[in-house]
Amino acid sequence: MTASSDEEGKIVALGSIASRQGERPGRNAPDRRSAGGAGKGRPRSVTLKDVAAAVGISQSAVSMALADHPRIGQATKDAVRTAAAALGYVPNSAGQALRSGRSTSIAIVVPNTGQHVFGHPYFMHLLVGITATANARDAALMISTNPDETHGVAAYERVLRSRAASGVIIASASINDLNVNRMLGAAMPVVLIGRFPHQPNAVSVGVDDVAGAAAVTRHLVDDHGLRRIAHISGPLDHQTAIDRYEGVRQALADSAHSCTHTLAVGDFSEESGRAAARQILDSMSDVQAIFAANDEMAYGALLELRARGLRVPEDVALAGYDDFGVSRLTTPALTTVRVPAQDMGRCAAKLLFDLVDGNAPQPAHTVLPVELIVRDSCGIHAP
Repeated sequence: MTASSDEEGKIVALGSIASRQGERPGRNAPDRRSAGGAGKGRPRSVTLKDVAAAVGISQSAVSMALADHPRIGQATKDAVRTAAAALGYVPNSAGQALRSGRSTSIAIVVPNTGQHVFGHPYFMHLLVGITATANARDAALMISTNPDETHGVAAYERVLRSRAASGVIIASASINDLNVNRMLGAAMPVVLIGRFPHQPNAVSVGVDDVAGAAAVTRHLVDDHGLRRIAHISGPLDHQTAIDRYEGVRQALADSAHSCTHTLAVGDFSEESGRAAARQILDSMSDVQAIFAANDEMAYGALLELRARGLRVPEDVALAGYDDFGVSRLTTPALTTVRVPAQDMGRCAAKLLFDLVDGNAPQPAHTVLPVELIVRDSCGIHAP
C-alpha cells in the first residue's frame, strides 16, 4: 500500500512499513538484551510496561508520573523516574509529540482485507469520525488491514513492528482473535470498538445491539402482528452478530404471542443476504418477515424476494440494521436501526487520546444509543 494525504486530514495506509522499521522488540524481560533474528546485536528497547512492572503500578500511572500529572503522588513519581533511569527507559517519541501537541500518528487496525474495509459503508463512517478527532489533534491516522483472508496477523504485526503509532483502535475483531490480547498486553494504549465481554477491563466503545435488534423484532410482532420471523445474522464468531441474534431471541421469548423463528447465517455482504433469503424461503415457505442483521444483507434478501415474485411488505416484511444509506434508497425504504458509526469513531479516538495523555476513562466501556427507524418495508405505519 502507499501512503496518501489530503487537505481534510492525514491518512496513511500501513503496507511495507514494518520491514523498513525492523523486527518488533521483545516484550517480557526488563533488561536490554539482544532481540535476535533480524534485530540481532541491537539492544532491546525498554518499554513503559517494563517500568510499570518494576514499580508495581499500571502503565497509565507510569505515563502520568513521567508527565508530572498532579493526580500522581510525589513518592510514586520519584519511584517511576528512578526505575526508568535504572532500566534505561527512553519515552516513545510519538507519544511525547502527541502529549506536547505536536503532530503524530494513531492507528486503526481492521483484521480484514482492504477491499472489505474500503468497500463497506460501516468502516467509511467509522473512519470519518476517527479522522475528525485526529484532525483536531493534528494527528495522522494509519490504517492497517490484511493482504488476504489467510493473513489474520498481518494487520496487527505492522502496527507493533513499526512503532510509529502512539496508540491503536481495533475494529471488527472476532471473539476468537487472540491478537486482541497481544495488543492489550503491548506497551501502547488500545481502544476497542464493539462489545468485548471477555475483556472487561479494556477501554471500548460500542452500541447496545441486543436492545436494537429486540426493538426491530417487537416492531414486527407487536406493531404488525407477524408471527413467523426469520433472522439473517452476521458471522457468529463476531459479538455484533451474536448480540443482534440474541436481541431477536429475547424479544420473541418475552412476547405474549406465540411466534416461531428460523436463522440463516450470512457475512454482512449483499450476496450472503440473498443466499440466506434463498435458504429461508426454501425451508420456511410461510415466513412473514425477514430481519437481516445489516442493510446490505437486507438488500440482498429484497433481490431474492423480488426474483421469486414476492412483494415487500405485502407478502413478506423486511427489516435491516445500520442505516448507512442503502436503507433509504430501496423501494420500499427499509425499516432499520440507526447505528451512530461516526460518533463511535469520534468517541474511540477521543478515548485513545485520553489514554495517551495518561488519563484512564471511567467507565471503561462507553455505550452509544441506537434508534429504530420505521419506514415502509414492514407495512403501513403512522407517520
